[in-house]
Amino acid sequence: MVNANEYTQHLMGTTVSLMLLEPNETAVQTVFETIKILEDKLTVNKPLSEVMSINLAAGQHPVTVSRPVFSLIEQAQKISLHFNSCFNLAIGPLVKLWKIGFQGDQIPAARLIKQQLLLTDPKNIELDANKHTVFLKKAGMEIDLGAIAKGYIADVVKSILLQYQVYKGIINLGGNVFALGASLTDDNGYWHIGLRKPFSTDNKLSGVIKVIDKSVVTSGIYERFFIQNDHLYHHIFDPQTGYPLDNELESVTVISDSSLEGDIYSTVFYGWGLDKSREFLQKRPNLSAIFLLKNKTIALVNPNNFIFQKSDKQYTIKLD
Repeated sequence: MVNANEYTQHLMGTTVSLMLLEPNETAVQTVFETIKILEDKLTVNKPLSEVMSINLAAGQHPVTVSRPVFSLIEQAQKISLHFNSCFNLAIGPLVKLWKIGFQGDQIPAARLIKQQLLLTDPKNIELDANKHTVFLKKAGMEIDLGAIAKGYIADVVKSILLQYQVYKGIINLGGNVFALGASLTDDNGYWHIGLRKPFSTDNKLSGVIKVIDKSVVTSGIYERFFIQNDHLYHHIFDPQTGYPLDNELESVTVISDSSLEGDIYSTVFYGWGLDKSREFLQKRPNLSAIFLLKNKTIALVNPNNFIFQKSDKQYTIKLD
């Protein structure tokens, strides 16, 4: 039996854990210090951060930011403009209005939603690659990198571990899991990652995902939501309407080579729904996804990159 060394800290509003098969205190210390630095740059939940200084200067002047922050904003803008989906880095004003997952969540007045929608166009974000400046053209605009910050940070953590010759382990940033290398605890080298059953109160699993050297990221409507008049309102918004998306999906899990990709595509695929996502995935054999549908079926797309072991009898598997 291989004994794993687990290290945890509370960062980014979640429990961050590293599970390494060999102890390496220096690598772990570097990882946690780097996460703190990046969180302080990227968060919108603290009064001082690079992203907050961009938001506070909206409609007034461009703000110079560090190279990693600029690069991440640049990528996020490209995705927001390129995909017709619910990925939108300028969604901040709507997130603030609905307060889903925070105190005071409520259905806002339709006129307020319309007002805030005018502030969510990613075309109104002006980037200067030479000066590393970001300018939000309209006062009241806010960018929110919450949808991709964890993925970006997980990839940075992976590169730090590799620099310290740590080639096997599990990086878990509260939902963004990176299974590094091959596991020594499984005869075939697979890491076993639980896929939570949506809305289960006791953390039941719908199944187990087995992977080698892959990122596993899930976006689901059960993570942050409230119920009013028997209708569930969750935190994944439709940028066209300003309301939470309502489709056939409960969750989307993306298995990919990078965690940033996982963050991007789990949100994009949720916005697209199963059919359009499947069509997209058929052209990208290195990218895989697991869709949990409200009708209790599980669709596995490109299952050559992982093994899925169902553990909940309520669900039936549909292979694509």
